[in-house]
Amino acid sequence: MQLETTWNLATYDISDGTVLGLEPLRWLSVGKIAVVCLRGLLEAGELDAARRQAHELLGRTSAVNHTNGSQTTVGPSLTAHLHDPHTYFDIATRANERMARAGFDLPARVRAALCRTFGLAALEPASGPDGRPYGEAVIRLHTDGVRNPLHNDHIARDATGTAWTVADVVGQLSCVVSLQECDWGGELVTYRKPWEPGDERWKVPGGPGYHSEVVATAPRQVFQPQTQDVYLINPTYYHEIEKPHGPTRTTLGFFIGFTDDTLHRAVAWG
Repeated sequence: MQLETTWNLATYDISDGTVLGLEPLRWLSVGKIAVVCLRGLLEAGELDAARRQAHELLGRTSAVNHTNGSQTTVGPSLTAHLHDPHTYFDIATRANERMARAGFDLPARVRAALCRTFGLAALEPASGPDGRPYGEAVIRLHTDGVRNPLHNDHIARDATGTAWTVADVVGQLSCVVSLQECDWGGELVTYRKPWEPGDERWKVPGGPGYHSEVVATAPRQVFQPQTQDVYLINPTYYHEIEKPHGPTRTTLGFFIGFTDDTLHRAVAWG
């Protein structure tokens, strides 16, 4: 049997208000396609104004050093604070308030546009048991020359047995808004290989990500985002981002978690 070496993506121009329905989300959820790329989800002028606002917000934020390079973000990573909910919600509240004070409402506008495009009944920010809101999204500067290592994101696995409300989602997607792309590099590489427990033997000891052997035989898709693309992936499948070069790549991202198998209702968090 010949090994399948590629994994397809679906690109849609929806500048005319096309309604796609739930099918593309179902394809992502079961691994039928690698990426759903939406062009024209929001007006070009809206996204350009959001890029300027994002850079102003990021300009007042200190870089944080990680093992794979420095990173400047507005908004917390839930994965980094799984065992410290107090710190996560404190950072999330401050980030949400900063965005609101700056008039940066891009997360809400993207959620509303996704609802229209896919016919979702609801896509609202997640909240904790006490009503505290999760972070709406993360604005991120991608450091020149630094790869995002091979990994997967799986909140139902990572938060199992905890009080995190998002641990109960039945499916997870990731949405990224490309506010500014680099000159070259920065490709998103996704692999048709969902995480499974036996993969932990390929985990990088003491560091982020997994060794490449875990996806050695998996079909892959190499996607080069364009500025103002909005794209979705299933992050429970392995993925990585190649080194970006040139103007600082700037994105806004959040996770989408479905509350039941119909995919009609979902919550979002950064």
